[in-house]
Amino acid sequence: MLIDFHAHIFADALAPRARAVLMENSHGAYTHCTDMTLGGLTAYMDAHGVDKSVVLPIVTKQRQTETINKWAASINDGEKIVAFGGIFPHTDDYKRDIDLVVSLGLKGIKLHPEYQEFVADEKELFPVYEYALDKGLIIVWHAGYDPIGTPPYRSDPFMFARIAGAFPGCGDRLVAAHLGGQSQWEDVYDTLAGREIMLDTSMASKYCPQGLFEAIVEKHGADRVLFASDSPWSDAAEEKARLETYSFTAEEKEMIFHANAERVLGIKR
Repeated sequence: MLIDFHAHIFADALAPRARAVLMENSHGAYTHCTDMTLGGLTAYMDAHGVDKSVVLPIVTKQRQTETINKWAASINDGEKIVAFGGIFPHTDDYKRDIDLVVSLGLKGIKLHPEYQEFVADEKELFPVYEYALDKGLIIVWHAGYDPIGTPPYRSDPFMFARIAGAFPGCGDRLVAAHLGGQSQWEDVYDTLAGREIMLDTSMASKYCPQGLFEAIVEKHGADRVLFASDSPWSDAAEEKARLETYSFTAEEKEMIFHANAERVLGIKR
């Protein structure tokens, strides 16, 4: 069983243009392993043994909120695709937008500090986080470096440590992507590992040195780590193959590859 907790696609009509823009904005930093359509993702999953993918849309303008969330609901089959929703962080009515996500049966929201231009731990957003959590939603944040951003980045392990501390008891529904901070992994080990928050592995096994990756997981606990690829920018099959060679026990790999995601998503088998 393999659950990829971090994938991106677009509606078929939008995917070619979105892919081209994202490639341009990233200055060629990444290649892509799907065409960013639903069909492209499911074909990849079938070919490479990915049982479920969590699709994470990003609302970059307030006016996109309803359209993106309704599209997410339309692809959310609960079997192969678990689609999250999204909100624009500085919305004029966060309760309305979060209520929409909940009404559509979506399990969580994705936030991206760089694309949405907000600082992850700014106090004005804590009521937004609290309301989403009170409604039972999972919150996934991009964490750390992104090719479109410039230092200092709008999210880092120190910020996520503060967020985790502000919402005790919610650790299964707080998810910092990229192992807590892309290219900030020494700070993750020192500051965030061991806190009450989930870390997804997207891009991390590709760029984080193996010894540091293993040390972070050991300190944080394998029960709080979610396998993820950041598809299409990283290849889930390659990421899994790499992690298979790491020094985790068979039980720890089961937790990382699917059991933790099943717990967080409320999936029963």
